[in-house]
Amino acid sequence: MNKKSFGQIADGTEANLYTICNSNGMKAEVTEFGASLVSLTVKDAQGKDTDVILGHDNALGYQKEMSCFGSVVGRNCNRISFAEIEIDGVKYSLEANDNDNMLHSGSQGTAWRMWKVTEYTENKIVLAIEDAHLQQGFPGNAQISVTYEVTEQGELSIRYHATADKKTVFNFTNHAYFNLNGAGSGTALNHTLQIMASHYTPVENSHAIPTGEIAEVAGTPFDFREPKPIGKDIAADDAQLKYTSGYDHNFVIDKKQNGVELAAIAHSDKSGIRMEVWTDCVGMQLYTGNHLDGEQGKNGIIYHNADAFCLETQYFPNAVNEPNFVSPLTDAGAAYDSQTIYRFMTDEG
Repeated sequence: MNKKSFGQIADGTEANLYTICNSNGMKAEVTEFGASLVSLTVKDAQGKDTDVILGHDNALGYQKEMSCFGSVVGRNCNRISFAEIEIDGVKYSLEANDNDNMLHSGSQGTAWRMWKVTEYTENKIVLAIEDAHLQQGFPGNAQISVTYEVTEQGELSIRYHATADKKTVFNFTNHAYFNLNGAGSGTALNHTLQIMASHYTPVENSHAIPTGEIAEVAGTPFDFREPKPIGKDIAADDAQLKYTSGYDHNFVIDKKQNGVELAAIAHSDKSGIRMEVWTDCVGMQLYTGNHLDGEQGKNGIIYHNADAFCLETQYFPNAVNEPNFVSPLTDAGAAYDSQTIYRFMTDEG
């Protein structure tokens, strides 16, 4: 186990950096601010240690930026239209921080606050946070936890657990930005990506709220059912891609069963690193870092658009307001539990 200072946030609160690892050299670093995943180091095909996620050098960097690098986003990740929801006939006003909409639960979301470490072992760390009733605009006093675990099978497992004393929205994700050639190594558009999704949710306009349609990917730039470079169709003459300046869309995972199953495979032929995404979620957002330009990251490196990609497992965006989507509502006293696994291997196995 390794714990060290990660600097102070603006109010002087100290943050720490915790390392978890397996016996094969895979390791993850996590900080209390945003329960953020700061680094994720795996071996490439030549045996070289490679940090495959973007991030910052200290906790203040995470507080100042808006990209949510590696953060746990909740109570509701992604967007809610017009920053308003209705639960059992009661309307709740939320923070409009993205045009007229709420994005990633606003300034009081879990990505922007300090969590508390409740358990820490060599390969696992558990962090917890409490949400007061209406703290983010959502009803209910909530108890929330996330568990990061590095396994001997080359996996980073992320488990979310939450309960509240009122019916509320729970929809968590980790907002890691991946580059399998290494953080700060340049564009990620040459990575090969496969997504097990025959449908996606188109958006209305540049505000990126889904229309409610569940559309087929066949014949569109959103068809990743067979592996292809992420950048192959990103410049296509397609209104959806123009709305969001690249991919920033939810894919409808082809669920075959309840529980965790394979949702995506990413691969870099430069490093030989292959990453599988396993999840029990119904949706996954592909985001190609369309607004990274000028963001200063780890080791002083300046990131640029498309220097990484996100695969954010989730309920669909605006699902709480869209009757055509699976609901993210959890009853009072009931438990929200979800798991996503990022599994790593190389071309040599």
